[in-house]
Amino acid sequence: MSEESTNDLRLVIITGMSGAGKTVAIQSFEDLGYFCVDNLPPSLLPKFLELMKESGSKMNKVALVMDLRGGEFFVNLFEALDDLSEKSWITPQILFLDAKNSTLVSRYKETRRSHPLAPTDSPLKGIEQEREMLEEIKGRSQIIYDTSELKPRELREKILNHFSAHTNHTFTVNIQSFGFKYGLPIDADLVFDVRFLPNPHYIDTMRPKTGLDEEVSSYVLKWSETQKFIEKLGDLLAFMIPQYKREGKSQLVIAIGCTGGQHRSVTLAEYFTTYFGKDYDTHVTHRDIERRKEAR
Repeated sequence: MSEESTNDLRLVIITGMSGAGKTVAIQSFEDLGYFCVDNLPPSLLPKFLELMKESGSKMNKVALVMDLRGGEFFVNLFEALDDLSEKSWITPQILFLDAKNSTLVSRYKETRRSHPLAPTDSPLKGIEQEREMLEEIKGRSQIIYDTSELKPRELREKILNHFSAHTNHTFTVNIQSFGFKYGLPIDADLVFDVRFLPNPHYIDTMRPKTGLDEEVSSYVLKWSETQKFIEKLGDLLAFMIPQYKREGKSQLVIAIGCTGGQHRSVTLAEYFTTYFGKDYDTHVTHRDIERRKEAR
């Protein structure tokens, strides 16, 4: 990897108090397209970055969780940070997650977990010890979030809003047609059943065709119940899609199913892809459209 090709490497080190939200944070960076590693020992950081450089990796965004689980945390971490300051091809940032002692105690009680520094003692004792140990790294952090009043969704949104300015993160709507006879899509967020609509399968000239053919799509769309369904589902999705985006999802998968995934579901998937494509990065797939050919 040349000096020029790695010059844009963004490295975010996520650290802070146990129970302050590091798991939510690393998941948020994954959605932003970062290469993420949880619990990387600080002593391995220089070697990890050098391996990236020597392997010719094209990754330019990396997020690492480093905390007291890594062992010999401070000596190795501060040495690693000093080493990073000498590398012109890396732009490092430290994100420190904090919370009030009372909030952390409450979170430990909710999960019934013991604090890693006080496995047989009260959580508060471990929290106070950890806060003292983390004082110096907090002072070296460029970004500090107090998560005491933040729900996981709000922390996620805060991270996405802050770091999306430095990435090409987009929200994607994926619309998929399918046939119920072949099972539900396992990755769908929303599933809609259109088997109540008039079925072109029972018309001999349309049976071998699909919803991609104008004859079939016109037939499916001409009925009043189809138009009413489009109106109502369109209104529902127009409300729901921005809510999912605001929550911090990177993509939304909408599945529309009919009996065989050939006619009605294909027609409606194509329709809504065009409809919402004006406002969102929208893609369509037809999971079962080739099933009939395969069965022959």
